[in-house]
Amino acid sequence: MAYDDLRDWIAALDRAGELKKIKTEADPILEIAEITDRVSKRGGPALLFQNVKGYPGSKVLINQFGSARRMNLALDVDSLDQVAERIRGFMDVKSPQGFLDKVKMLPMLAEMGKFFPKTVSTGHCKEVILRDHFSLLDFPVLQCWPKDGGRFITLPCVVTRDPKTGKRNVGMYRIQVYDERTTGMHWQRQKVAAEHYRDRMRAVAVGADASRSAAVDLMARSSGGSQRADGDQPSGRMEVAVAIGTDPALTFSAIVPAPPDVEEYIIAGFLRQKPVELVKCETVDLEVPADAEIVLEGYVNLDELRTEGPFGDHTGFYSLEDQYPVFHVTCITHRKDPIYATTIVGKPPMEDAWMGKAVERIFLPLMKLTIPEIMDVNLPIEGVFHNLMIVSIRKSYPGQARKVMNAVWSLGQAMFTKCIIVVDEDVNVQDIADVTLKVLNHIDPERDIQFTMGPVDSLDHASRLANYGSKMGIDATRKWPTEGFTRPWPDEIVMDAKTKALVDGKWKALARELGIG
Repeated sequence: MAYDDLRDWIAALDRAGELKKIKTEADPILEIAEITDRVSKRGGPALLFQNVKGYPGSKVLINQFGSARRMNLALDVDSLDQVAERIRGFMDVKSPQGFLDKVKMLPMLAEMGKFFPKTVSTGHCKEVILRDHFSLLDFPVLQCWPKDGGRFITLPCVVTRDPKTGKRNVGMYRIQVYDERTTGMHWQRQKVAAEHYRDRMRAVAVGADASRSAAVDLMARSSGGSQRADGDQPSGRMEVAVAIGTDPALTFSAIVPAPPDVEEYIIAGFLRQKPVELVKCETVDLEVPADAEIVLEGYVNLDELRTEGPFGDHTGFYSLEDQYPVFHVTCITHRKDPIYATTIVGKPPMEDAWMGKAVERIFLPLMKLTIPEIMDVNLPIEGVFHNLMIVSIRKSYPGQARKVMNAVWSLGQAMFTKCIIVVDEDVNVQDIADVTLKVLNHIDPERDIQFTMGPVDSLDHASRLANYGSKMGIDATRKWPTEGFTRPWPDEIVMDAKTKALVDGKWKALARELGIG
């Protein structure tokens, strides 16, 4: 059964032996991060810090998703393949051809109805409502690395609304705390919230042009010329809400590469198999999870940018300073004695690595829907997800590997993949040793490596320009005569099955003699 809220999830972690409660005093400035980094690198448990220096009574939850087992537990499955199978089942639904087909679809339609969020009158996040006297500094927000620009909220669910369609988006963007009531809002230009921001700016610009034209026309028709066109139009605002400390399915949904038209609240409902309950915000026209630990309400001005960063990022390097919108907090609501949920990113493996691998497994069926020849995909943790993708394909025609590379570069966030390696279906992409052996043996570098230019991840510090640079594809599939390769292709060395079975039958005795267990 899905978890009702963060506290229900924490209790489940505790029962499963996946949580350690830390009573030793720890400082949110660097110290909690250093402790968590050491625990994370050892594959350790989720941590609940109960004695946070400078914040008596506060609790900090971190590393909640930091293992394969905890990711399965978070989504209430034995294997992430179960979620992928459910997605595949919905994708296989065909249009009903007759009455009986429609009747057969009723159970599935009823199940789909469970995914949609519902608005309730109130929730735990409204236990304390602060409109006037509040400060972001009252929460134990971490500074994770020595050269960080300050404290950062690192596990927020940031809610915005599409000004054209009215659909909500829930994204996860780091938030640098500047002072008691303002923060940076680090939505990179390719993120959905950034597009909402640009759409708002376009709407304001169109409105300003229309107002200016009307004023000029009025001046032209006036006799006394006392009216004047004023080019200084209101800059406009965009409302934003931030939920901190939500149930694990919703927190995870904020990072998934969902189509822009599908709300993350629906994805969370699908993952948790029951709807997310939402409540209206106090000062902005947005809905937030009713049982969130903390909710920040406010707005960004469309004409206001401020330096944000540096920030120790998941690449293992600091992302550099840049200009981002400023979030002005107008109200804070929270549960009594709220638990502050956060994470730390840095050199892998860390907590975000397991979240990323979950995305890889769960959304493979959607990738196959667009690129059906794909058999499997591996985004190695050390490649920090946007630097390397290894793809195995069922090759059917010459040049297909290059077609797959270009198809991947056309897929949403996958467009930022710096290096794509394509191998044949008999290569286990999850086995890096096997991949390395086959790739380095199979390629002629000049023939099989291609380069292309295009958008790159904002965190790519090596690109020639910010957000724009080169990408590389490697065709490591067997080459065919129809691809201009006329030499014989050698067979892989594999022992015959009869001999292997013979040795298998003797292996226990041999192992004892050899002393290898």
